[in-house]
Amino acid sequence: MVELKKIATEQRNPNTMNIDTLSTLDMVKLINQEDHRVAEAVAEVTDKIAQAIDVIADRLAKGGRLIYCGAGTSGRLGILDAVECPPTYSTEPEMVQALMAGGYPAIFKAVEGAEDSKELGIQDMKNISFAAGDVLVGIAASGRTPYVLGCMEYAKELGAPTVSVTCCPGSVLDSFADIGIAPCPGPEVITGSTRMKSGTAQKMVLNMLSTGSMIKLGKVYGNLMVDVKPSNEKLIRRCVTIVCNATGCDDAAATAALEACGYRPKTAIIMVLCGVGAEEAVAMLDKADGRVAKVLEK
Repeated sequence: MVELKKIATEQRNPNTMNIDTLSTLDMVKLINQEDHRVAEAVAEVTDKIAQAIDVIADRLAKGGRLIYCGAGTSGRLGILDAVECPPTYSTEPEMVQALMAGGYPAIFKAVEGAEDSKELGIQDMKNISFAAGDVLVGIAASGRTPYVLGCMEYAKELGAPTVSVTCCPGSVLDSFADIGIAPCPGPEVITGSTRMKSGTAQKMVLNMLSTGSMIKLGKVYGNLMVDVKPSNEKLIRRCVTIVCNATGCDDAAATAALEACGYRPKTAIIMVLCGVGAEEAVAMLDKADGRVAKVLEK
């Protein structure tokens, strides 16, 4: 196992050596200055992110699943990304899932030793019936977490594509994955506190992976989330706004179309723009693989 002192995420940051002596405002400004490095680091790996999106979208289009796995902060970031997909894009909960070392209790409180077990990762993969048609994204800031490596090894044995999201280029996980995404935002403000810059970098990457995949699946029209699930009052109102923005119609027309089709923005947009009923709009979208732009191209 690589010594901690040799890992990129464990280095001391020379810019923050005296952070404990600064005024509160200067402390905050210094943290903010360091955070600026995160977006620059992610910009350096956009080619890898794009490659991963193409693989993920292809697997999802064929009925496969996107599975995240991680421990600690990395695992929680995977969970956060996965649980946001159903309300944002009306995906089935099974399509994007997250495995975390220690399971549900570890979301709120560390489970001792869970992240150190490859076997636990393998068992969790078996428990969800992970298959060759799925894609695995392993998340680990240091690129060395045994739980994640166990998941990755199991996925590779089955022949499934693997993606890693780390902050240590050349780490075991980065080198082991089919596509290694390793933004390097530099040492943390507080040495080893990878929930900070590393966590932010990982969150940015995961945002791109899921959002990019959903765009490629036709769940976005322009920059509108036309597959949003209207599960609360705010999202019901958002559906109306989406239809208005996409079609130029007023609130009353948008609401009428949405009510006629069960509040499905995609369907309502086609109804308004093509002057058809809900049933015909659904048929038109089915022919176009659910893509609004494809229905409208003429």
